[in-house]
This record gives sequence, C-alpha cells and structure tokens, in this order.
Amino acid sequence: MKTILILFGGKSSEYEVSLQSAYSVLSNIPKEKYRTVLLGITKDGRWLLYEGDEAKIASGDWLNDDCVPAVIGTDFGTKCVIAFRKNGTERIPVDVCFPVLHGKNGEDGTIQGLLELAGIPYVGCGTLASAMCMDKAVTNMTADSFAIPQAKWLSVTRYDYERNKEDFVDRCIEKLGLPIFVKPANAGSSVGISKAKTREDMFKAMETAFREDGKVVAEECIDGREIECAVLGNDAPVASVVGEVLPCNEFYDYNAKYIDGDSVLCIPAELPQEKSDEVRANAVKAFKALGCTGLSRVDFFIRRSDNKVLFNEINTLPGFTAISMYSKLFAESGIPYGELIDRLITLAEERAK
Repeated sequence: MKTILILFGGKSSEYEVSLQSAYSVLSNIPKEKYRTVLLGITKDGRWLLYEGDEAKIASGDWLNDDCVPAVIGTDFGTKCVIAFRKNGTERIPVDVCFPVLHGKNGEDGTIQGLLELAGIPYVGCGTLASAMCMDKAVTNMTADSFAIPQAKWLSVTRYDYERNKEDFVDRCIEKLGLPIFVKPANAGSSVGISKAKTREDMFKAMETAFREDGKVVAEECIDGREIECAVLGNDAPVASVVGEVLPCNEFYDYNAKYIDGDSVLCIPAELPQEKSDEVRANAVKAFKALGCTGLSRVDFFIRRSDNKVLFNEINTLPGFTAISMYSKLFAESGIPYGELIDRLITLAEERAK
C-alpha cells in the first residue's frame, strides 16, 4: 500500500478553500490502495503533522492537540516527513505528495520546487509551469505567442504604476474600453478582482488588486458565456466534457464560487458539438503551450456578439471541493472522483520517472 502525503492549508488567501478541497480528496481517495499522511500549513506559515479527525479539516478546527511540528525531509530521495515529537524526531516515509494547495505559496511553483529538491513525486504541474500559469501576465504573453485567442490586456508593476497612475489608467481605457476587469497577476479564486465601470473605479480597482500582488493585469471586459474544461495527462493530455458557469453575482468572484452557493454549473454545457470541440482543442493547446502536466482547468469565454472562443485563464491546482468543476467535469466524462485521484497519483509517478 502506498503512502500519499496530503499537503493542505497554506499561507495564502485561499487557505479556507484548500481545507475544503483536502477534505474532499481524503473522503474520496481509494482507501484500499493508499494510506495518507496529513501535513497542514497554517495561515502564518507553520507546518504541522495532523493526526486527528479528518472532518475537522473541513470545519477549520484541525489546529489542536493532534498537531505535531513537522517538515518535509529535503535530503534528496529520502522521501519522508520529519515529525518533531516530544520524545525525539520521527521519519515518516511517503511515496507521492498531493499538494492540495491553491494560490500563492502552493500553486505558484514554490512548493513544487521544494518537492523537486526532496525528490518526492507530486501531483500536478512542475515548477516552471506552475509559476507561469500563476502569473496572469506571463500566461497571457504565452497565449499570445501561441496564437490562442484571448481578450485584450495590459499589465503593470506597482513601482511603474505609482510613477504615473493617470497614464496607465488612460492607456487601459484607450486600448481596452470600459468596463475593465482589474486582477492581481498572482492570485486565485478571483481574490482581489474588480470590475471597473468608470475611470474613478479604475483607481480603486488597482489598489484592491495591489493589496494581493505587486503586479496587476487589466483586461478587456468580455460579454460572454463562462466556459470551463478540465485537462488530464502528461505527454498526451485529454480534455473533459465542457461545462458552463452561470454565476449568481455580476461575475464569478470569490463569493459566487464558495460562499453564496447560488451559482449554477451546467455540465455538459449546452453548446453545438463543433463549439465544444473547439473549446476542448484550445484547452489542450494551452495546457501544452504552458508546459503543464498532471492536471489543469482551463477557462474560456464564448463572446455573445460573434460566438468566438476566447481563452481566459488556466488553473494548475483547481478546487477539489464537493462543488468544484474539475472533478465534476471528469465525472461526466466517465472518470469518477476516486478514479481521478488514482490517475493523478499514477501520472505523478510517471512524470517523476
């Protein structure tokens, strides 16, 4: 029986989402094939081996006497977690890591780099692909270079923005038109995103985005249907059926995704077959262009005015909660949640070889 290290939590604005995803993974992982070791990262960055009730991860009550300070062993090939118990250290062997982490310090290549140094196979994209896909400006540049259609965009660092705020805002309005979506370049789950409808809104939106990251991306507002497609694989990735999001808010923000609960996921999306095939082909193209492996969820718009498919973003560690799109899309494609986890672990081992 193989031992899977489940990393959860994280020093990220998506800490709570990670807890829900981790509990869903634990609830669905094939218990007859895998035992699990749980390593949680607190909001302030402490690493703790958790040996208590798994349900307390979902409720957020896992920080208790069932926790022991621990780290990943970084001697290459030892493949272990080192727990610092009161009576001394303990090395706990692991075979594969599933980093159920979202956003900064989990989805941006940092954890992936640590696992590479430790020689531990891990689920998901490698260090470079994770970092590229986390940075929306780099993602957009790559999509442009591979001729993947997307919305018009501009980006700026805080340093350059502070030197001439008015000039950047005016350039955005001239190139992108109003309204404009303003996003932190490195954040997930729509944290820090605003829809600016006026010039005055732009300045407020920029400050909101800069609270999350030192670089901001401004994008043309697309009046379109929000379409998502899951991708699975390494060298020969496959795309799932296509799904559609009907957000309960003006756009699919953090509240619409995780709090309000009134957004509707249509799986499969009501699209002509040729349009679904176009989305699926572009999803695989983006996945390969950005060097992804294991899994990603690729998001698109279908513009209402001309029915054009436009790339929006790619998520290398998409949500794995009970309501998340990635697992639902593959379930509709004939791969249930437990089998999906099994395949991801196998893909992690294949990539490590």
